[in-house]
Amino acid sequence: MSPSIALQDFDAVLFELDGVLTTSRAVHAAAWKQMFDEFLLTWDERRGSENPPFDDQADYTAYVDGKPREAGVRGFLASRGIELPEGRPDSSPGEESVWGLGNRKQQLVEAQLKRVGVEVFPGSIAWVRELREAGIRTAVVSSSRNCAAIMERAGINNLFDTVVDGDTALELHLPGKPAPDMFLEAAHRLEVSPQRAIVVEDAPAGVEAGHAGGFGLVVGVARGGQ
Repeated sequence: MSPSIALQDFDAVLFELDGVLTTSRAVHAAAWKQMFDEFLLTWDERRGSENPPFDDQADYTAYVDGKPREAGVRGFLASRGIELPEGRPDSSPGEESVWGLGNRKQQLVEAQLKRVGVEVFPGSIAWVRELREAGIRTAVVSSSRNCAAIMERAGINNLFDTVVDGDTALELHLPGKPAPDMFLEAAHRLEVSPQRAIVVEDAPAGVEAGHAGGFGLVVGVARGGQ
């Protein structure tokens, strides 16, 4: 039997953006794959090694989905036994460093968004509108630092009372998912207790963060079989 969920038990719903509200998860996955595959090809050619390419399903879900960009770079490289210097936030996209690879991925995401744009999932947006009509507050919580640009392109800025994204995390020094801090910051901004808020996530790291934060309900969305 499915659980019964009464809206009067909740005051807010906190949504991940990519893969829950918009199709931009595929944009990120493609950018990660191109960046890592280019890097691994050069790395292997210089060392005579042979690393398997980035898998935009398994590796994306395991190492980068829902996490801050730099954590994703570190996690995937560690899975291949590769360690790079950290670099700096302004590192060149061509630099072999954690920040350099992350900035290269950012370049590719921006190019992909210009080329293919972004669409929303109609059912998700319809639910957001229903929630707001019922007096439930809504927020976007995303590790992406492309969050604002994606929301603007999708035309959904006006549907959320607050946004906590990758730029917010950098500014406030919040640890990224699976730590619950970004979700807790959104709840604080909405002036609701975590126990009276719902988290809607498609990334395992985000689901873990929702549970760690003591939220009243965590809903997992598995559009990509994750």
